[in-house]
Amino acid sequence: MNGISLRHARVRYGPLEALHGITLTAPAPGLTVLLGRNGSGRTTTLRALAGTVQLTDGRVVWDGTDVTRVPADERARRGLCLVPERQAVFGSLTVRENLELAAPAHDLALDAYPQLAPLLARRAGTLSGGEQRMLALSRAFLARARVVLVDEPAQGMSPAVADRTYELLAALDACVVVAEQRLPPALLGRPTIVYELRRGTVVFAGEAAELRPR
Repeated sequence: MNGISLRHARVRYGPLEALHGITLTAPAPGLTVLLGRNGSGRTTTLRALAGTVQLTDGRVVWDGTDVTRVPADERARRGLCLVPERQAVFGSLTVRENLELAAPAHDLALDAYPQLAPLLARRAGTLSGGEQRMLALSRAFLARARVVLVDEPAQGMSPAVADRTYELLAALDACVVVAEQRLPPALLGRPTIVYELRRGTVVFAGEAAELRPR
């Protein structure tokens, strides 16, 4: 099956195990949400998929191929894009320069977020948190990645921009995996796969609609 998955994945940070043999699959194309509080393992799951942390056991499988030992930079070259929660933009570069690193033409980014147009000459480090998230996501859209991993996409955004962000993510022809503390309202009624994590284990796996009564 097309998509990316973890199979019996374990990750340790020194003596502490952050993921306890979890298995999950994010289809392509499609939107998958990792839910959990801080410390649940959702950020570590994204990093394991991206290759920025190594598994101590288990496998990462992408489109049927074992990529467990493929380094993060090679996964990026193959079309995987990770948008971390922090330091997701180059603060010393302007908004325009950030976008040009992803693609020579950035009309698509400004169509997605018109709010960035008057900010093109600003240094990215001077933007608000929500504006930096828009910029980081715009770079991901321009890259036309096959797998897009985003930690808290709508952090710092107004509700209207957050809804717009999830509409954009859901419309991508890609495998999209996002980490959130709560299920975004914009996803209710959309075909969305949800994995809820708690202390490094999966405690729920199913459609978003199944989660609502919980």
